Amino acid sequence: NSPLVNVSTLALTLTGEVLRDGGAGIAGTIKSFVQRIGEPVIRSAVLQAMKILGGQFVVGRTIEEATKVARKLEKEGYSYSYDMLGEAARTEDDAKRYRAAYAEAIAVLATRATAGNVRENPGVSVKLSALHPRYEFAKRERVMAELVERTLALALMARGANMGFNIDAEEADRLDLSLDVIEAVLADPRLEGWDGFGIVIQAYGQRASHVIDWVHALAETLDRRVMVRLVKGAYWDAEVKRAQVLGLDGFPVFVRKAATDISFVANVRRLFERRGRIYPQFATHNAHTTSAVLQIATQLGVKPDEYEFQRLHGMGERLHDILKTEHGTRTRIYAPVGRHADLLAYLVRRLLENGANGSFVNMIADRDVPSAEVVRDPFTAIETAQPLVKAPAELYAPHRRNSRGLDLTDPLIIDRLDRRRGAFADRTWTAGPIIDGTPEGGEAHPVTNPANGSTVGEVTHATLADVATAIDAAERHSLDWSSRPVEERAALLRRVADLYENHTSELFALAAREAGKTLPDSLSEVREAVDFLRYYAAEAEAGGQREEFGSVVLVEVGDPAQQCGPLLDRS
Repeated sequence: NSPLVNVSTLALTLTGEVLRDGGAGIAGTIKSFVQRIGEPVIRSAVLQAMKILGGQFVVGRTIEEATKVARKLEKEGYSYSYDMLGEAARTEDDAKRYRAAYAEAIAVLATRATAGNVRENPGVSVKLSALHPRYEFAKRERVMAELVERTLALALMARGANMGFNIDAEEADRLDLSLDVIEAVLADPRLEGWDGFGIVIQAYGQRASHVIDWVHALAETLDRRVMVRLVKGAYWDAEVKRAQVLGLDGFPVFVRKAATDISFVANVRRLFERRGRIYPQFATHNAHTTSAVLQIATQLGVKPDEYEFQRLHGMGERLHDILKTEHGTRTRIYAPVGRHADLLAYLVRRLLENGANGSFVNMIADRDVPSAEVVRDPFTAIETAQPLVKAPAELYAPHRRNSRGLDLTDPLIIDRLDRRRGAFADRTWTAGPIIDGTPEGGEAHPVTNPANGSTVGEVTHATLADVATAIDAAERHSLDWSSRPVEERAALLRRVADLYENHTSELFALAAREAGKTLPDSLSEVREAVDFLRYYAAEAEAGGQREEFGSVVLVEVGDPAQQCGPLLDRS
């Protein structure tokens, strides 16, 4: 409801304005007074707005309360899939609390799952991140040992109640791990003969069609029938920003809304064509998308009871009423359950999804948007030029190119990195001062791996005589260097940055063996060095003010005064 969203937005805006630091004089005094008395008032207003929004988007504070609210629409032919509000577990205590909430919900819903067909019974939606505090690729072994068992226990409860059990989709960096967990759970022979296991797939993901094929192949192999809920996607902003910040080769999601809509429609057909093993569930509030689903179903001869539509509680009511009454399709309502205190993260995702200018839900509520624009064909819209989202490599363009990163949650990338780093498992390196193109330094010292004591290489430290030689060399070449165009010097910095990126595997191996750095730390260290080089190259070319400091000596010593004293005397 647009007015409700506007109320909360206004309250938050007023908070920022009224609580801003006061100025000097009487105006500042008044503002300071308002600050003192205004914060509790504004806080109460914001909390009240949150409660209003909670009533709009949350079906009940407890599962018992939620099922009472749901009875009215259930009598009209709607079914429900309940979700416990809350985000990823941060601690084991969080995970236990979420498991208990899911188990309680299944137990309560079991008394209402009286239909013989699982598709007509209520269901639950489960976030794997809520069941384990370390649900991440780096902890895969632990996740497979602990999370599979926890998920299976809940699935067996749902199977005993003959109700639906959907694994919610989350961020793209967890996709591979989620499929591993799903495969292990679904393979349990105790789930045989149950058609209630479900998977959520996000159409904005560039791997969506491949995931559908994978699910179908898994169902064939295990002789199962599974439910697949196709949604547009809930983490677009975070996925785009993550890819940019990490400097990935591309985005895991489509960056244009029209592309997501096209992906959804394409995967509608894909799901229908695999309905022998898959029961399609289409979650959308978009009239154009629902029309496409109905049209494709007619083309392929799909019966209304062979699939269902889904909507969020508090949204899309009129559209889904039409689908149910005029087209005879099943409709299920995704219903969040929980305290208003747990609402914020869920609410932000809904506002981001549906508050964007291109959102169907947003446009249909705006009387200034023509009807033709609201239901615009995405296949036509995709041909219209739009401002592009900056690719990760161009995040800082035109100032400089972003440092290249790696997706360390991709098993293929990890395997490739391990093979390339393995080539340097026994390599030894030599480090020391190079002055005027000639290696210098005193006695060599061994460098060992802190993990096992093996030799990594040796290092030669500069002597005081080397420092004097270096200063003389710098002074001899300073005129030649300073006379070179800034573009030439900047190009040298960029060349070094490129060389770092081209030798990341060796640098990762060295960082791990010499300093015990993990792969993420090694990647961050290389990227920081690359970004420094490109940043200062760009700054130099930008023509900033220059200040001459003369010769500079960098000394790595334990007692600076003792070591630098002779040099200062010489100066």
